[in-house]
Amino acid sequence: MSDRTLTAAGTEPDPSAPAPASAHVDAGDAGYSKDLKSRHVNMIAIGGAIGTGLFLGAGGRLANAGPSLFIAYAVCGVFAFFVVRALGELVLYRPSSGAFVSYAREFMGEKGAFTAGWLYFLNWATTGIADITAVATYTHYWGMFSDIPQWVLALIALAVVLAVNLISVKYFGEMEFWFAIIKVGALVLFMCIGIFLLVTQHDVGGSTPGLANITDNGGLFPSGVMPMLMVIQGVVFAYASVELCGVAAGETKNPEKIMPKAINSIMWRVGLFYVGSVVLLALLLPYNAFTGDESPFVTVLSKIGVPYAAGVMNLVVLTAALSSLNSGLYSTGRILRSMAMSGSAPKFTGLMNKGQVPFGGILLTAFFCVLGVGLNFVVPENAFEIVLNFAAIGIIGTWGMIMLCSLLFWRRAKEGRVTRPSYQLPWAPYTQIVTLVFLAGVLGLMAADEGASRTTILCLPLIAAALVGGWYLVRGRVASTKREAELRRAGTTE
Repeated sequence: MSDRTLTAAGTEPDPSAPAPASAHVDAGDAGYSKDLKSRHVNMIAIGGAIGTGLFLGAGGRLANAGPSLFIAYAVCGVFAFFVVRALGELVLYRPSSGAFVSYAREFMGEKGAFTAGWLYFLNWATTGIADITAVATYTHYWGMFSDIPQWVLALIALAVVLAVNLISVKYFGEMEFWFAIIKVGALVLFMCIGIFLLVTQHDVGGSTPGLANITDNGGLFPSGVMPMLMVIQGVVFAYASVELCGVAAGETKNPEKIMPKAINSIMWRVGLFYVGSVVLLALLLPYNAFTGDESPFVTVLSKIGVPYAAGVMNLVVLTAALSSLNSGLYSTGRILRSMAMSGSAPKFTGLMNKGQVPFGGILLTAFFCVLGVGLNFVVPENAFEIVLNFAAIGIIGTWGMIMLCSLLFWRRAKEGRVTRPSYQLPWAPYTQIVTLVFLAGVLGLMAADEGASRTTILCLPLIAAALVGGWYLVRGRVASTKREAELRRAGTTE
């Protein structure tokens, strides 16, 4: 049972009520503007939950797992919600642009913050490479761009999104707002068309929509349960970025009012857009009509003769990739600044420009994305797959660190050392433990995969060694920075 408190009247307290101020002070939170509005944060929450994993990846996963794919999306969606809800509780306890890195510092010390921060950087540095690769690939769809080298298109995409991020957080918020509008609008339009086809029993490429497309083609598990389990690792990647709204809270004027609404809305959006879309796709066509080479939405629309369906959906997928790149530059800039202020990241990543943007961290992430441009130059056909699996490790590591912070926060609350806000992760501590077990299970599924995922798992010792080696390089500077901060606080109190 959750340890949520009740008011004297026996009703739950206002979920937007903040907890008493934390005694922990994070130097990395100073200097930011508070220009992100409620509509920005709401759309950032949506954008983080809807990406290329649905628009493009669902086709190949349907072909492999069959209609049972909706179960994988539903299960992973529940755990993604637990992660962002846990982060939301921490945000209401103490809003921070350093997000989970700042909380790891408070509850696990500098080693925990160092690990959380660099795993998150691994996630977004590699995801950024995947994003600019995707942008270049999707742009090649249109004939006017087909003669332009893939690496040039990747570089242009990076330059545009980088420029927007460096101006001010308001421009980032606006770009993400409109990216999300495009993605949600496309999904709503498709679902309206799909429901119309289902209700009217309109022919879809020689197939009549309905349950028969599932029951007459092997049922929910046409190839058994194992294919559904194996696609879970890819589905987890589809939910990457849900934690972004926690980072954005540090640049919002009223996080205690905005964050609960934004986070709670993620659950029904996941149910409607991910699970609902996959169920609708499975009802409209047999699972073996889909392919990994084409968006499943394009497959359906092209079979009913919708003109320019492929071109429009290609534009939506392109938007999703740009949105992801935009989010990665934004969030890593804030995370790296939090780390730099404690000495665990290069000093220049803590620098802010006149627009109150941590440009040093953003430029470091962009530099690694430029390496991705080089990857597009050397091996354009394999660039996407090479980085995607390393991004998965970063995502699992980040989610794991968030749940560990939440678990330690819950324990401190039990000990009376901190006070939980009214907005809480339900069923703690069981929720955190079950989520950590699930994430460990995803790593196990990656190890069982005979493809690139197993190779990535075999690289885990190298990632661990890099983290340990990196810590020994910076621990002296971290200790020195901590002493200086303590002396400054002591001088202030005197």
